[in-house]
Amino acid sequence: MFTSPRKGAIGAIATIMVLAACTGGGTSPSASASTAQSNAATPTAVPTPVANVPDLELVVPRNLFACIDIPYPPQEAFDENGTPIGSDVDIAAAIAQKLGLKFDSAHVQNTVFAVIIPALDGGKCDIIVSAQNINADRLKQVDMVPYFKAGQAIVVAKGNPKGIKTKTDLCGNTVAVQNGTTELDYLQGTSDYKGAGLSDACVKAGKQPITIHQFDKDSDALLDLQSGKADAYFADSPAAGYAVTQQADQFELSGITLEVAIEGISVAKNHTKLRDGVKAALLAMISDGTYANILKKWGLEDGGLTADQVNSGKL
Repeated sequence: MFTSPRKGAIGAIATIMVLAACTGGGTSPSASASTAQSNAATPTAVPTPVANVPDLELVVPRNLFACIDIPYPPQEAFDENGTPIGSDVDIAAAIAQKLGLKFDSAHVQNTVFAVIIPALDGGKCDIIVSAQNINADRLKQVDMVPYFKAGQAIVVAKGNPKGIKTKTDLCGNTVAVQNGTTELDYLQGTSDYKGAGLSDACVKAGKQPITIHQFDKDSDALLDLQSGKADAYFADSPAAGYAVTQQADQFELSGITLEVAIEGISVAKNHTKLRDGVKAALLAMISDGTYANILKKWGLEDGGLTADQVNSGKL
């Protein structure tokens, strides 16, 4: 069971280079690598890795650490015992298996989304697997391997008391959102939406601007709606749908959605062997059915990519 329920920016991804990722948990990699036990649902090591990753490109030799912003179910969450779970955790574990690297729950570095790329660059983890949409700003900082697709959606209180059914209905209302996300960019006109923010569009149309409540953790943004401080909660479609499914007596989807975008696994730009290894592992998972089984387990089949989409970075 999940204990609580995030993210990314939509970019012009027609020219995306296929690159790779980084994610994380609570203890330091050097400490947890020596004490980690196999307490996560982690595949056993394969005898022949699909690619060889040099130790110099790993935080700890022969281990894979992933930075992940928890909670953001169903892609990432904690179970009742505090163990990281979710589709992104399982995908990171399967990638490690294909590469012959060690991975369990202690290899998950729980990292606030707004600083997850600096955490990767600072050596907290080797990859980020955390519902990061691929966009131009991120590709300047890291390499990204396409691995999933998702849209964005608006959640409102049950009964939709503010009558929020279109984007312009958000004008004059309060929207709760996580920092560092596509949703925040879309509301305030930053990153891919520079000069085209929805709140500014409201003002240009003679309407009231959108009041934006920003939170470091997505679960706090949802709580803002639940407590009545916000009129809407804006998140990726999987997280928005999960919140409604789990608390159908409190929430519903408004019907407002944004276009589907590709999410990527991030890898430091100077770790090209790891990047290529992540891509090779993901393609092997698609080929042998591991990838499809993980998405089915978490009810995310609609977000799956084909091998051609992984290679091209295009929907």
